[in-house]
Parts: sequence; C-alpha cells; structure tokens
Amino acid sequence: MTLNSNKETIAEISETKKLSGKIKVIVTIVLLIIIIASTIYLATKTDKKEVQAELPKMTVQEKKARFKSLIVPAVDHVYTQLMSRYERIKNNIDAGENKTEIEALKTEYKASSNEALLMALKPHPRSIAIAQAAMESSWATSRFFRVANNIFGVWSFDEDEPRVAALKKRGDKTIWIKKYNSIEAAVYDYYRTLGRSHAFGEFRQTRMITDDPFILVTKLDSYSEKGSLYGEELTSIIKFNKFNQYDVTGEGVDDE
Repeated sequence: MTLNSNKETIAEISETKKLSGKIKVIVTIVLLIIIIASTIYLATKTDKKEVQAELPKMTVQEKKARFKSLIVPAVDHVYTQLMSRYERIKNNIDAGENKTEIEALKTEYKASSNEALLMALKPHPRSIAIAQAAMESSWATSRFFRVANNIFGVWSFDEDEPRVAALKKRGDKTIWIKKYNSIEAAVYDYYRTLGRSHAFGEFRQTRMITDDPFILVTKLDSYSEKGSLYGEELTSIIKFNKFNQYDVTGEGVDDE
C-alpha cells in the first residue's frame, strides 16, 4: 500500500512538473506576443502621427503664407526677448551689477569675457532667422518640422534629450534631430546655438559691427555643407521675399 502510494505521489509530481513546464512555455509565448503587439502598435501609432502631420497640396503663395503665419510671430517674439536681455545685461556690465547672472550666462554661452558674452547674447536680424527657417524646413513643410517643430534642422547628439531619427542614414549612422515642444523653443535654441558654438565666432564678431543681413549671411558657411553657396541662397531668399522689412518693423509688415 505504501509502495503504491509512493508511485502515485511520484506520478503526481511528474505530472505537476510537466504542467508547470507547459505553463511556463505558454506564459513565455504570451509575453512574446504582447511585446510584438506593443511594438507593432507603437510603430503604427508613430506612422499615424506622421500621416496626420502630412499637409494638403498648396500653391506656392499658400505655402509661404502659412509659413509666415507660423514662423514670423515666433521669431519676432524670441528676438524681442533676446534683445531685451542683451540690453539689460549690457547695462548691468556697465554698472557692475548682477554679477551672479552674468557669470552664469558666461558659463552657458562659453564666454571667457564680458565682451565675448555680449557678442554671444546679441541677436542677429530677424530676416536671417526667417530665411534660414524657410530654407531648412522647406517653408515649414519638412518632416522634421511637422513631427518635431525642428524648423532649423538642428541635429541631436544627446540620447537623453527628445529627438527624432531621420528616415535616411549616412552609411550605417543614424542621424538624429532635436524635438521641440514649440516653434518658439526651436527659435530660441537656434539663437542660442549661434551664440555659443565655436563655428560661428566670426559671425558673432561681425554682428557687433553691423546688422546688415546681407553681410552677416556670408559668415554662415559653417551652418551648411553648402559652404559659401549657403549665404548666397539666404541672400536670394531675403531679397526675393523682402524679409529684411521685418528687421525694421518686426512682424507688422504687410505683404505686398
């Protein structure tokens, strides 16, 4: 009787182990299905967002009108804020006041002196920012703008910041561009980049001497792989679209 009981117990344990093994397999399969389904869902959701962000067909005039309505107010607002800060900091430096903020800004803008800081903080004419936005975003129709508010084609090298992968790679390298919460955030970061990057040192020096956009754009060769041709194209965009009028009146220019 004891022997039979032992056999039955062993058989039960064996069946339990088999059942446990089957359950583990089933759980593993279910988890794999959930992971795959989640991946497909997220990919589909991203695709839907991009489809939703696609624009209807527009004439050149409609495209430019849309661009101006989106970009000009944002550039004007950021420019006004930056110019106000520049003038305030300049006055603080002249008066020997607000040294804590000045030192913090020097660190942020990689400026070694008060003179270098003022060069970093002074915003360049609106017309340049608007023309670059038009060129870099194809008049606010590019995928980078539609899905990331990235109007200036600014790249991302920090995996911890919000960013979007470009659809095309360079060799086996993925190109990432920054993702912004708003157009104004993108405009501010663009001004900040030109204010602190070593590549635009000559540009900053020149804008302390002149506000002429047609002179300043010749110092932006480093912004694009096009080199000197980049400045020529910006000049054409500013002239043809009369963007230099915004340098005088801000966003209150009436289209002709």
